[in-house]
Amino acid sequence: MFQNVPAYGSSVTTVDSGLLFPLLPAQTTLSCFLLTPNSDSVAGIGVLLPYTHTEPVPGACNLEFPLENDPNIYVYYNLYETIIRFAPANIGYARGVSPPACDVDTDSNTRWRLQYDVYQYFLPENDLSEQSLISGMETVARVQGMVENGRKLMTLSSQDKTLVSFNSIPGQGVIYSIIVRDPVYNSSASYVPVHTYACNFTSTLDSCSTLELFCLGFGFGAFFFFVLITRTTMLIYDIRLALTALIGVVGGMVLMMTWWRFGSVMACIIVAGLTFSFLISSIIFFTPLGDLSVFHDDVVFWVTFSSMVLILPLFFIRWPRVGNILTCGVVGAYMVVLAVNAYTYTSLSYITLDILKRLLNDDFSRAFVSVPLQMIDFILIGVWASLAVSGIVLQLYRERTRPFFPPSPYVLWCQERERRKTNVLDPSHHMPSLPTRLLARLRQLTHYQEPAGERTPLLL
Repeated sequence: MFQNVPAYGSSVTTVDSGLLFPLLPAQTTLSCFLLTPNSDSVAGIGVLLPYTHTEPVPGACNLEFPLENDPNIYVYYNLYETIIRFAPANIGYARGVSPPACDVDTDSNTRWRLQYDVYQYFLPENDLSEQSLISGMETVARVQGMVENGRKLMTLSSQDKTLVSFNSIPGQGVIYSIIVRDPVYNSSASYVPVHTYACNFTSTLDSCSTLELFCLGFGFGAFFFFVLITRTTMLIYDIRLALTALIGVVGGMVLMMTWWRFGSVMACIIVAGLTFSFLISSIIFFTPLGDLSVFHDDVVFWVTFSSMVLILPLFFIRWPRVGNILTCGVVGAYMVVLAVNAYTYTSLSYITLDILKRLLNDDFSRAFVSVPLQMIDFILIGVWASLAVSGIVLQLYRERTRPFFPPSPYVLWCQERERRKTNVLDPSHHMPSLPTRLLARLRQLTHYQEPAGERTPLLL
């Protein structure tokens, strides 16, 4: 703040805050004050960024936030997305000169010629320490540091909204920055970088240390049921998760019984094929392909995604055994990755969670879904590939001489019963019925049989 007593328009309260000071011609010093809530001790860094008259002035055309010149980036998050907002910049001007008007003209001599580059920098995975954050801030505080180490996501023109949406990654530290560029002077200036973990360090609901995990291991019944009750009811998360688990168990038992009782191979093939194709399609959109602007349109995305999900199961109908083995190998290995994510953070869990978020949140389509791939992720990708390949090879070898699909146990039992009824050479054909055998056993327990006499064997 500019004064030792906070006042509206001359102070700001936010995380990663910054102030912009337009200096007078003869000014050589300036003063500002820093206060913390309840006089608590905090760790932090201070960075001074000088600007010349040819460089844009971040936040100088502010009409929304408290400060007259507001170079800060404001961040908001929920379970699905993280949103950053900022005030428009103005073109540079010299000391002692009145700043150019912001919204009088829109020609090339005004602030409407400015462009805004949106950058993202990921902190080390599963590292919530202050030292990691401070080190990251020092790395990207200046324009050159962010350009060299960050990832440029997009460029906004002055006609675009000063709002950008990203995929929320709870527990993953991310630093966002806006670099405003003036194409006439070929100059640039940085807004104050802002960070978020998309979680709360003190809350018990979305705590950064006790992140919740929803595993799509209950099958299609649980998946669609979870989406349905989330979209149509206001039940709390724990109740929805419990109901989802129950429906998942029921769905699994129904699918198993259709095979056990009726020998329905088609139902099993369809479920296996859709599960496999859903995971493969999710992997494809987990890549930078998912951030293409064309897929921010819900119609384009869902038509493309649904087509991919429905095409792959057609191959399973022709090769059911190979299809089921592929599903068991790839999906089963991915379950191991999700299990590891319950104990240590990994970005690979967002392969399927991003699709679930898009199903549940109407505004998620505008979010950037890129996530960091760091050492733990590359290790798990190797584990995933190794488990999938070894599992597929082992099953193909073991099943090479067996039927293309396991026969129904009930059908086999019925066939065996009919065989025993008609085959007189089968000893079981002459076996007494179960009630007769039970009655004979009871008689043996209640009646004592007299010895037959001579017990010495005869030698012939």
